[in-house]
Amino acid sequence: MLLEELLEDSDPTWLLGDGKAEVLEIAMDSGCVTRGSVFFCVPGNRHDGNDYWEEAFSKGAIALVADHDGESLLKKLKKRAGEKEGITLALVKNVRSALAGAAIRWFGRPADELITIGVTGTKGKTTCTYLIKSILENAGRKVGLIGTNEIIIGRKHLEAGNTTPDALSLHSFFRRMADAGADTVVMEVSSQAIKQKRTEGILFDYGIFTNLSPDHVGPGEHADFQEYLECKRELFRQCRIGIVNGDDPYAGRVTEGHLCRMETYGMGETCTLRAKDVTPSFQNGKPGVSFQVAGDAAFPVTIPMPGMFSVYNALAAISLCRHFRVRESDVQRSMLAAKVKGRMELVLSRGGSYVYVDYAHNPMALASLLDTLREYHPGRLICLFGCGGDRPVMRRRLMGRVSGERADLTVITDDNPRSEDPALIREQIAEGVKESGGAYLVIAGRRDAIRYVLQGAKRGDFIVLAGKGHETYQEIGGEKHPMDEREIVREILSETCNMQTS
Repeated sequence: MLLEELLEDSDPTWLLGDGKAEVLEIAMDSGCVTRGSVFFCVPGNRHDGNDYWEEAFSKGAIALVADHDGESLLKKLKKRAGEKEGITLALVKNVRSALAGAAIRWFGRPADELITIGVTGTKGKTTCTYLIKSILENAGRKVGLIGTNEIIIGRKHLEAGNTTPDALSLHSFFRRMADAGADTVVMEVSSQAIKQKRTEGILFDYGIFTNLSPDHVGPGEHADFQEYLECKRELFRQCRIGIVNGDDPYAGRVTEGHLCRMETYGMGETCTLRAKDVTPSFQNGKPGVSFQVAGDAAFPVTIPMPGMFSVYNALAAISLCRHFRVRESDVQRSMLAAKVKGRMELVLSRGGSYVYVDYAHNPMALASLLDTLREYHPGRLICLFGCGGDRPVMRRRLMGRVSGERADLTVITDDNPRSEDPALIREQIAEGVKESGGAYLVIAGRRDAIRYVLQGAKRGDFIVLAGKGHETYQEIGGEKHPMDEREIVREILSETCNMQTS
């Protein structure tokens, strides 16, 4: 493919060369450049692709695409022109947009070969995608998944680097899914992905909104809540059918200026699909929730995951799957089998005691999680968590306060301290717990903290291991160390033998 064809929609200015070069590969990481590549100089939070032109050049790149410092790059390239003839420099309005368009063309518009379902919102994206995948596959469809936990292509489960991959990776995954026989893809669409143009150029068949709350505001994320909201809004300007939580207070603002047909779900009487008669339940001795679907459908549903947010996630999935004419029995069977790694995941139960692993890593998510479990009248509600380093400091005190107000005992430990001092993070969490007046203790090593709460578990206790969720590592000092809480729980179980695997 010629470079000018690859950049056809980007209206490039050819500062050097004329776009007639034959492209053999495209890259946005200088480490992935091979001979014949076009290198997109993408700016990041910590690094600017423009600073890596020389590495790309030395590895055989035949063209550079940038959206700033064009004249500076031109001078540098001309200085080295004698070393390499035929190098091309294209200046575009937005290099991320150009990359998205190029990826779509390079992989042959694979999204057009799939029914595309995008899910956005502060909470619930991961659970919704897995529920949708489960229901549709029960109905006979072949579904790929892209999200926080993993990438699923057929029987292959790949590690996910981001909730929503960069545009180049995203369309590569679409191509692999289509070639593997998938007819549908369900994916999480993060606000960062929308801000960074990763999903630009995709017309989703369905867009789903779960909820919105202040989050992801700060350095490297969003400048303020308004920008965060506006990024979520963009999904409903690039989908055919929007399915929205009608009860969320931000639903109207998120869908403002939408260009799609809209449907709603929730508890309100005006919602297209509703849940009524919601009651906590125990399915095979495990906490869950039952409700009656009402509105445009009518049938009972039971989910082995507790809480109102589980009801909302289920309603979102059911609303979507109605468009595929899925039988009610398939929906009910899929819901009964629902289990999402790291999302209200029950990993141990015995004698009325339960251990959950959940990704709750911000104040809102933790409050919702603890309030939900309190509805099941635990003997004690024990919350074990830490906070990530190189993340908003205010979150630590707020999470400490949330846990102190809601849990009978808070066990403060480590999460992913990254480049920060773990002891300082623990102290900042403890300040919030102290403000609440709640009982707490501090145990530095996460494995030791888990052992403490499990060995001290009593009948009726609900124990929450919060913050890590699906993650199977701990990042300390820039290095990732293997650590899967499920394995730790199993190891401690084999040591103590006072609980059994769920």
